[in-house]
Amino acid sequence: MPTVIEESRGVEDAQDRQSPFAHRLARSILRLAIVLAIAAAISGGWYMARKGFGGRTRERIVEELHRRGVEASIGRLTLNPFRGLVARNVRIFSYQDRTHTLAFISEIVLDINYAAFFYHQPSLNALDVRNAEVTLPLKGPHGKTEQPQLRRFHAHIYFPPEQIFVSQAEGIFCGLRVSATGQLIKRADYQPSPPLSEEERQKRMSVVRRIVTELQRFSFPNGSPSLQVKFSGDLAHLEDARAEVTVQGNLLKRKDYEVRNLVASAEWSDQTLNIARLEWNDRLGGFAATANWSRRTNTANFQARSSLDLKSLLDAADIGDALADATFNSPPVIDISGSANFAGEHPQVKLIGHASVDNVAYRNLPLSGCRMEFSWDGERSWLRDIRIRHPTGDLHAEVFEAPNEFRLNIDGPLAPSELRPFVSPEIQEFLAEWECSRPPVIQLAIRGKDRHPETWQGDGNISLDRTRFRGQWMNSATAKVHFGDGAVAYQDFRITRDEGIGTGNFTYDFAKHEVRVSDVKANVRPAEVAYWIDEDLPKNVAPYKFRQPPTITANGVYQFRGGKGTRLEINVDAPSGMDYVFLGKTLPFHKIAGKLLFTNDRLEIVDLRGSVFSGNVHGSADISLAHGDPHYHAKLAVDAVDFPRLTDLYYNYKTAHGQLSGTYDFTGLGDNSRTMQGSGKMHVANGDVFAIPVFGPLSGILNLVVPGSGYSIARNASADFTVQKGIIHTDNFEVAGRLFSMLGSGDIYFADDKLDFEVRIDPKGPGILLAPVYKLFEYKGEGSLKNPDWHPKRF
Repeated sequence: MPTVIEESRGVEDAQDRQSPFAHRLARSILRLAIVLAIAAAISGGWYMARKGFGGRTRERIVEELHRRGVEASIGRLTLNPFRGLVARNVRIFSYQDRTHTLAFISEIVLDINYAAFFYHQPSLNALDVRNAEVTLPLKGPHGKTEQPQLRRFHAHIYFPPEQIFVSQAEGIFCGLRVSATGQLIKRADYQPSPPLSEEERQKRMSVVRRIVTELQRFSFPNGSPSLQVKFSGDLAHLEDARAEVTVQGNLLKRKDYEVRNLVASAEWSDQTLNIARLEWNDRLGGFAATANWSRRTNTANFQARSSLDLKSLLDAADIGDALADATFNSPPVIDISGSANFAGEHPQVKLIGHASVDNVAYRNLPLSGCRMEFSWDGERSWLRDIRIRHPTGDLHAEVFEAPNEFRLNIDGPLAPSELRPFVSPEIQEFLAEWECSRPPVIQLAIRGKDRHPETWQGDGNISLDRTRFRGQWMNSATAKVHFGDGAVAYQDFRITRDEGIGTGNFTYDFAKHEVRVSDVKANVRPAEVAYWIDEDLPKNVAPYKFRQPPTITANGVYQFRGGKGTRLEINVDAPSGMDYVFLGKTLPFHKIAGKLLFTNDRLEIVDLRGSVFSGNVHGSADISLAHGDPHYHAKLAVDAVDFPRLTDLYYNYKTAHGQLSGTYDFTGLGDNSRTMQGSGKMHVANGDVFAIPVFGPLSGILNLVVPGSGYSIARNASADFTVQKGIIHTDNFEVAGRLFSMLGSGDIYFADDKLDFEVRIDPKGPGILLAPVYKLFEYKGEGSLKNPDWHPKRF
């Protein structure tokens, strides 16, 4: 027995010695396992955070998002130990077309039910977006892609069964603080609507691009405006959803224009957009509007009232050209209402309204009390009951414009200077030449194809008080006015001046650069009235100095600015006479009549009839009016002209007497007598030739030859002559007396006061007995015309 007991104790002692070693080994293994587990967890977490899950897991998340109504792709799916599952580089697509990218989101935190996820059951509870950047890829019309961003985007989106609930989404988009809350129903049998056509998609993208472009042009000095959106609806029928939008902004600035206190509220319900309030102010006034649009009928209605700084607003919108020449000293007040139908190929807009402005200047023309009613249907415009108070009175007007049709009615006083800002440059130049003591009263009914004056046609009446045109006054004038083909015609005009009256028809053609006159009859001063036709014409009329206004009739065309079609016929009858400068001396015509024909750079005078120095004159002339070419050609015939008065005028011979008849055909250059050349015949009857100083000494010589014959009056003289270079030349000068005759030839230098002449004395009656020796009595005259030296030629 004792031996057995001792063996049993030995075995127990051996077991006791092995137990501590096993415990230590187990503890070591456990510690190692824990360390390895921690290391594996850390390594796995680092890997998941850095590298992310594989493509299969991402596909399951994308499928889960699809179940919730979100079409997306995920660039990387990582695990954050503090935030959970994070999807990075997320691309959001259109429900209807996955090729159309709506947005890029930098990262989204996914709230996943992992148990359901592992069992392939709906597992997405929520999406959490924090401080993300959302990029909207917008492709421009030329292929250029713009990428506006929604910055600092925060959103928390829950996915209850068959629902999408946005508790709060907000961010900064183009400087605008945007926030949204709402709920969408996504039923299990949800089917996306058919994809949009490419044309419709481009149209919608164009609208988005335009909105982005316009927002980017604004600045917000006092902080970002807010845009708040609340929505609810069925994802399968978004058109039937309901949304409320509110916009508020303290100060928005675009260029130099400031929008202050902007408030807007709108609601989308029952497929109708209703803008209940749109208001803002600027430095001059305010704007208030309401509008609605129905998706079912694609029609809209709107109302607005504005007292804004309209010119600055249009300039900021880059459409200010229409008001570039206007300066508003008070804000225009506009009330407008209308409707629009977008169902057809082209929108049909109709509007009606009222506009007024108390103080405005257009191209420095001050206007006040301006009022009008207006309407427009997209193609036709009608401005009616236009009332404009300008410096010279109140004007009433009406304007209608449609495709290929323009009508303008004007009634009231209107000075030419006030019309200038509204017409073409050529007509502006024409109107600048008028000066009225009182504005003319105008009644016009103008018609045309468009608003450009070149197409206008119309009729009316005009009445003027004392008025000056091109520096020449008229006491009054009335006319019927006709517009047509770029011309203004004054029909049945009647003009009164101090000296007389003018009537007829007068047309200014600005297109053809010409003046047309017909049936003009006047008793006015031609040198002054000629300015009304053309400013260059008076210099051609000035040489004809009428003592009293002649009776003038005119018909034809006068072209200016280099035109070649001038043909203006003027008949002149001046019973009171006219003074005309010829060869440096003034010829006093006691009465005169003739026809003047103005053609291109040329004046023809035909059927000239008059009386001068108790005799008669007939003739014609062809005078150049070209610049630098003063040549002329004239033919004159005189009959019974008082010879003493003629010689007294040109040679200061006061003792001669007799009557001159003759013809003269000559040419010349201006008033230069040396350039005159021509030929003619002359005959002096019932005169004393020896009373002319140049022939006076011959009387004494003749008395020595034949006593008593020197006192015999030489009553007749004749000669054929030519004129050239200031010299009168004759070969057959003949003087007839009772007892003798003289035959002569030679040159008279009328321009140089010299004489080179020869005469031979032939006997008559008793003196015939001396005929054999008469040839010895040939005399030569030299020296000056006033004091000639006559001496025998042969001694």
